[in-house]
Amino acid sequence: MTDGISRRTLIGAGLGAGILAPILAGCSALTPASSGPGTLSVHTQLSGAVAGAQTFTDVVAAYRRRTDRKVALLSNGSDLPIVFETSSLAGKEADVAIVNMVGRTLSWTGEDATIDVSRFLDEWDLRDKIIPEALEEWTDDQGRLRAFPFTRTNWPVSFNTALLEQAGVSEIPTTSDALIAAADRLRSAGIGPVTVGGSDWSGQKLLMQVIQGFVSQDEAAKVFSTGRISESAGAVRGVEHFVELRDAGVFVDSVQGFTSDSELTQFTTRKAAIVPAMSSALALVSKERAKEVTVGGWPVPSQHAAIAHPSVIKSYNGHGIWISENGRAKLDLIKPFVQYLYSSAVTTEFVLDSGRDMSRITDTVSRDFPLVAQASKLTDDQVTPVMLPDLLVPDSAYEPMIRATSLAYGSGTSADRIIDLFERAYTAA
Repeated sequence: MTDGISRRTLIGAGLGAGILAPILAGCSALTPASSGPGTLSVHTQLSGAVAGAQTFTDVVAAYRRRTDRKVALLSNGSDLPIVFETSSLAGKEADVAIVNMVGRTLSWTGEDATIDVSRFLDEWDLRDKIIPEALEEWTDDQGRLRAFPFTRTNWPVSFNTALLEQAGVSEIPTTSDALIAAADRLRSAGIGPVTVGGSDWSGQKLLMQVIQGFVSQDEAAKVFSTGRISESAGAVRGVEHFVELRDAGVFVDSVQGFTSDSELTQFTTRKAAIVPAMSSALALVSKERAKEVTVGGWPVPSQHAAIAHPSVIKSYNGHGIWISENGRAKLDLIKPFVQYLYSSAVTTEFVLDSGRDMSRITDTVSRDFPLVAQASKLTDDQVTPVMLPDLLVPDSAYEPMIRATSLAYGSGTSADRIIDLFERAYTAA
């Protein structure tokens, strides 16, 4: 790499001039102040109230004490990608980024903002420690391993059986007909049925999960990568089924105004009986509430189903450990740090203390996070795994598609209108 311009072309194109100038003006604040030749700078999404944030802080502190090495942390939440990219434009990005593989981060390695780490799997003795399917998912179509897979995603559906029983529902609904009947009973008892973030990515994921009840995984991949729902009879049927569920009152009132945070609050305060939520969110559910909850999958369509069991979104698309172009000059500092993060002791600490699902091979099961443990034990005889669409949706279509699909939760939006909005989001992007 001879010039920063060549490795940052796409990133620069993705930032409008109106945003870029003021951010770059204060770009020195985007790099840890203590970073330098002997310091490893790490930009992490594992911060704040995110499950695993405190565990990550603790293991980094332990690493500093044991090795006497300097590690400077820079923390951001969902805005980490844009902050990292802006820093990269100024050549001041952190050496390592710990962030999800989704949206704009999918392009980082191909555009030389981060480096292909595949050769380090054997050089750093990591290959046999990481789940093979995780490595496959994190490898792009050019054979480049974007980052080291660290955390992973398990996205089941949680049912408060105490509330179901209170409403006269004796069994967890496993079919759509049973779900509609359960929702009717729950409403009659003054209890909200299914809560979901109808205004954000969590609602988008559920809509796309419902669609996957009617198509093969190959067909789903085609639909989600192109946006052409209308060209797939199964996908059209999936949207029509979603509307049927919505109009039957399966979702809580005003669901189109909820977010992933408010859905969890509704569930944990017993205002809703059912929630589709990823395992990292389930780690935040209190033990008292967890005693009432059974984890399963989204009910199978009662007619025309393409799946055998209730569905669960499963993916290794959690946080990855990315090495930036700046990090290329600090591989001697990065190697022992990454090896430490993949040690069995650190993996065990994450599983036991934070409830995180990890991409490192382990037999450890969470004791203090019972819902996460339940989800990890679901077998293919109980649930059908379906894909997380994020790896297929083009970056430019990601946010427009969320805005478009959020309208699907509003009453009166027809299946044809939802399909049109969905496809327009891709076309506009």
